[in-house]
Amino acid sequence: MKTSVCIIGGGPSGLLLSQLLHLQGIHNVVLERQSREYVLGRIRAGVLEHGFAKLMREAQCGERMDREGEIHEGFFIAHDGAMDRVDLHKYSGGSSVIVYGQTELTRDLYDARERMNGTVIHNAEDVTPQDLTSPRPSVTYRRGDETVRIECDFVIGADGFHGVSRKSIPKTVLKEYEKVYPFGWLGVLSRTKPVSPELIYARHERGFALCSLRSQVLSRYYIQVPLADKVEDWSDEAFWAELQRRLPAEVSARMITGPSIEKSIAPLRSFVAEPMRYGNLFLAGDAAHIVPPTGARGLNSAASDIYYLYHAMVAHYKRSDASGLEGYSAKALARVWKAQRFSWWMTMLLHTFPDSLEYDRKLQQTDLAYLFSSEAAQRSLAENYVGLPF
Repeated sequence: MKTSVCIIGGGPSGLLLSQLLHLQGIHNVVLERQSREYVLGRIRAGVLEHGFAKLMREAQCGERMDREGEIHEGFFIAHDGAMDRVDLHKYSGGSSVIVYGQTELTRDLYDARERMNGTVIHNAEDVTPQDLTSPRPSVTYRRGDETVRIECDFVIGADGFHGVSRKSIPKTVLKEYEKVYPFGWLGVLSRTKPVSPELIYARHERGFALCSLRSQVLSRYYIQVPLADKVEDWSDEAFWAELQRRLPAEVSARMITGPSIEKSIAPLRSFVAEPMRYGNLFLAGDAAHIVPPTGARGLNSAASDIYYLYHAMVAHYKRSDASGLEGYSAKALARVWKAQRFSWWMTMLLHTFPDSLEYDRKLQQTDLAYLFSSEAAQRSLAENYVGLPF
C-alpha cells in the first residue's frame, strides 16, 4: 500500500488531521490498534478552545458541536468558604470555551471519514514504523496472519503516551521531562442534571473536587484520591458523600445524585518529549506531551499540534515549502510548554498535597486571594484557559 501520510492513532488528533488533509487532496491512511467501539468508549475531557472548534469546522465536522455544545463564558473556584467566578468573557477580550464531550467529537470525526471514504484501519496489530530517516519511510502492521506494509512520505505518531511512535525515536535523540503527582482523579459520569451551569473547581482540605458536565442531562464529577486507591474502593454512595463534603453547602444541597454509568481513576502527570520530529516521523498529542487535566489543556494542546502539522503539510504539498515541517517541533513545543506551565499552576493551586508544609498551604490561600483581588491575574488565567493563539 502507498500513501502520502500514514497516521498512527485513530483518536481525535489522528482523525482530525486525516480529515483536514483529505479535504486538501492529500492522501492518508489511519492505523488504530483498537476497535472503533473501544476508541469511542474512552471518557475524556470536554472543554474545547475556540481554536479547536474552528479546526473542527474547517474539517467539516463542527455542525453537531455547534448545535449541541455549550458556550461557557466563565467558571467558579470554590475555596476557603467562598465561591468566586472567573469571567472568561470579560478578562479574555470576549472569548469563551465550548463544552462538548470528546467521545462525541471523535464520533463526528469518524462519521466524516466514513462519509468521505477515508481509510481508517482498526485492530492493526504490531504497528512498526521503519526507515524514518529515509526519504521514503514505511509502516508495517499485522491483521491476522497477514503483514501489510504502507509506504509513505511522512509518519504521524498520534498514538498516545503508550504508543509505538515515540518509542521509535532513539534514546540518544529523545529527551523526556516528567513530573508525577502523588494523587489521581476519581471520575464519575452520571445521567443527572449538572449541579451548576458552569464548571466548579473546588479547593478543600480533604482534597480537590471538580463539577463538570457533558450536557444538561449528563454530569461529570471528580475528586482527588490517593494513588493507592482503586475504583472498587469507592461505591457510588461513598463517592457522592465525599464530593459533597468538598463543595460549599449551597452547592451540595442542590446536587442531584444517581447511579454511575462510568467510573475510573486517572493518575496525574506532566510529561514532555523533545524533539517532536525525528526524520520523517512527527509526534502529536499525548504521544509527545501529557498535562494534568486541571487546566483543560490536554486535548487542546493536541489540537495545536494538528494545526501546525496540517498547515506545514499543505505548504509542503501545495507550494513545495518545507519550512513548516522543519520548524514544527520548535513551534509546537513553545506552545506545549506554556500549556504545561498553566496546567502545573492550576494543579498546584487547587490540590491538597500529602506532606505539604503549613507554609505551602498559606501560599495556596494567598495565591487564590491575590487571584480574585487582581484583574491582571484574572486576565492571565482567562487568557490561558480559553487558549493561547496557535
